[in-house]
Amino acid sequence: MKRGIITRGKWIVLAVILMLGIFGGCGLEKTDEKKLEDLTYTILEEKEIPQEFLAVIEEKKEQMFKLTYTDEESLYIAVGYGVQQTGGYSISVNQCYLTQNAVYFDTTLIGPSKGEQVNEAKSYPYLVIKTKYSEKNVVFQ
Repeated sequence: MKRGIITRGKWIVLAVILMLGIFGGCGLEKTDEKKLEDLTYTILEEKEIPQEFLAVIEEKKEQMFKLTYTDEESLYIAVGYGVQQTGGYSISVNQCYLTQNAVYFDTTLIGPSKGEQVNEAKSYPYLVIKTKYSEKNVVFQ
């Protein structure tokens, strides 16, 4: 009887050691938020968005989304705020800057002003920007 308990205990200890080894090696890369430079970007109209990327946006537009897309020369960053019950919404870019190991991107959804005449149909506000190509991760704030 004692022998079975010791064996089971050894398995538990071995499992714990393996789990610590696995999870110890899985750390998130520390991001440095110190701004190196503001990125120049262009806000794109729907017709300027690459078709592959636009198809993904159309598929996800009912929910909030944060997406990126790259080609050989540009990085595209998209933010969508899901379905809204009326029109009249806009999105402002608060920040778009480069750090040592990431691109930081921050936006705000702006609702219609009080008394503003709005379309009563549902809308799906989203924004896509184009900036210089980067392999760095995009951090959405």
